[in-house]
Amino acid sequence: MDQKQAKKRWKELVKEIEYHSDRYYNQDSPEISDYEFDLMMRELKELEKEYPFLATSKSPTKKVGGKPKREAGVLVRHNVPMLSLQDVFSKEEVYAFAEDMEKQLEHPEFVVEYKIDGLSMGLRYEEGKLKLAVTRGNGIEYGEDVTENAKVISDVVETLKEPVPYIEVRGEVYMTEEAFAKVNERQELAGKKIFANPRNCAAGTLRQLDSEIVKERNLSLFIFNIQEVRGAEFETHTQGYEYLKRNGVKVIDDYAVCHTADEIWEAIQRIGENRGNLPYDIDGAVVKINRFSQREELGATSKVPRWAIAYKYPPEEKETTLLDVELSVGRTGRITPTAVFEPIRLCGTTVSRATLHNQDFIDELDVRIGDRILVYKSGEIIPKIRRVIKEKRPDGTSPYRIPEFCPVCGGKTQREGDTADIKCVSSSCPAQLERHIINFVGRDAMDIKGFGAVYIEELVRLGYLKDIADIYDLKDYRQELIQQGIIGKEKNTDKLLAAIEKSKENDAWQLLTGFGIPNVGKAAAKGILKEFLDIPSLSRASLEELTQVNDIGSVSARCIRDFFEEEKNQDMIKRLSQNGVNMVSKEQPKGKLLEGLTFVITGTLPNLDRKEAAAMVEDWGGKVSGSVSKKTSYLLAGERAGSKRTKAEELGIPIMDEEAFLRFVEMKQKEKQEM
Repeated sequence: MDQKQAKKRWKELVKEIEYHSDRYYNQDSPEISDYEFDLMMRELKELEKEYPFLATSKSPTKKVGGKPKREAGVLVRHNVPMLSLQDVFSKEEVYAFAEDMEKQLEHPEFVVEYKIDGLSMGLRYEEGKLKLAVTRGNGIEYGEDVTENAKVISDVVETLKEPVPYIEVRGEVYMTEEAFAKVNERQELAGKKIFANPRNCAAGTLRQLDSEIVKERNLSLFIFNIQEVRGAEFETHTQGYEYLKRNGVKVIDDYAVCHTADEIWEAIQRIGENRGNLPYDIDGAVVKINRFSQREELGATSKVPRWAIAYKYPPEEKETTLLDVELSVGRTGRITPTAVFEPIRLCGTTVSRATLHNQDFIDELDVRIGDRILVYKSGEIIPKIRRVIKEKRPDGTSPYRIPEFCPVCGGKTQREGDTADIKCVSSSCPAQLERHIINFVGRDAMDIKGFGAVYIEELVRLGYLKDIADIYDLKDYRQELIQQGIIGKEKNTDKLLAAIEKSKENDAWQLLTGFGIPNVGKAAAKGILKEFLDIPSLSRASLEELTQVNDIGSVSARCIRDFFEEEKNQDMIKRLSQNGVNMVSKEQPKGKLLEGLTFVITGTLPNLDRKEAAAMVEDWGGKVSGSVSKKTSYLLAGERAGSKRTKAEELGIPIMDEEAFLRFVEMKQKEKQEM
């Protein structure tokens, strides 16, 4: 490679690394694995080593971390830089580091410990009291003040038992697999974006402005270094750990003290074999000098300390046979396919399953039952399928397709908009029961105050709720609920039962919204009930009649018909009615003066706003459309009517101003009175 080619490749690498760095550090949303990123960075370093003129101050090799996010907290200057570590990828590099330390230091002692995959945070204590928590930020100058959030992390000790004038420690904020699964479950139920992995979730959570969210997500913390201490002396890293442990501070698990390269390598291997058994993610093993005086002697470069390295485990992969594809239905109806294969050992654990994500992923890999597949782990607990070994494909296989029917309830499935997700759309699917009930009691639907997700989960688990109609039978179990303390004591239970009883008086559109019919939200429900007036009438409406409702297309109409045609839903509605739940719209039209007429409203009216004008049309039995077409009866136009007026003129549609519209309604009223 000549200088011209080297410069070209350098630019390509810098562009890629800066992009992925921003995704990782600043957006908490990486697109590639740590291992792939490390390999790119390594290639860049080797290129700069061979062509030193490329190693400018702007190179990613000279930078640490990301940009501090001002919205997450006040910027704080670092007392001690929070540097990254030099990555190594082979046994030879580990031995070279050990040999180099032995040449420079007298009888060096090493500590080998887990490298937790999380977000770095420093804690500063004055006279034993926690004064400040700060993120890594750019690592050199500034981080973000996250003190209030740190205080709600259970592993953060606020008062040291053996106080010293000043001590700053550095740790890794992370999330256990269990905590991560619960957060994503809550995100799904709330219809929010799920997190890609625990590291992203931990980073995004620590930067939250609301410490209640941080507390709810149950973050964890390991301390892995003493950055600075005044008023006390520790000779070694492990001696510092002992002090921290005496003070209730959680330090890295299972660290090993080593004296030779062989011992270091054995410790690294032990960590590698055990990483699949840990309840949290690690992305390597750290090797560091134990004695603080020797660390000071070695110092640091602008980016990394010279007294430590991070060993990154290579991705382990093995071949196996795909036996089956299992389908599971989440609480939002999303169908997740899982590959079931002949058990193999990866990273010290036996694995026999890996997610296939969705149909697009299956199609991309061309997965077929009976295929030989390559499964790997790349510094992560969750196994993944790298590829199908097509040259070993047996005869008679066929591409796998997720069925058109739900594996739990047999209801229809459909693809979600522009996403790759396939969902069960049956509102009576048992797998989605909790989500349906949460939607039903929510603010935009029946608005049953105090009926939280925790109560719903417990009532479903104990069998009190099997569908939404069961909510109105809870009053029959009042004494049981109080005795078991599911909702609380007598006062809380009665308060919730009273809220349930009051909800029976709600408008029918709230009930329709609560049914959770796909494409029928709050606004659509209101419009539908203005047309059909009550739930029984709506349940008998044909597809043609439904599509006549403003903003209800063929897809929404089909969803409504499918809902009311299901026997389970018919039974549920019958039970709701028997329990006295209101099914009649409270916004009955004033008459049918404008029945059969469709109005389009545009421009600025002198007295009415558009919503008021639309309400008048609908109250008198007319329809309001958002666009001009041949079906439009009249255009109600104010100032700056624009393109809609032009189109109405082209189509010969009558145009009236506000005064003419009001005269028109008055005329219709007189006509009715004379009849």
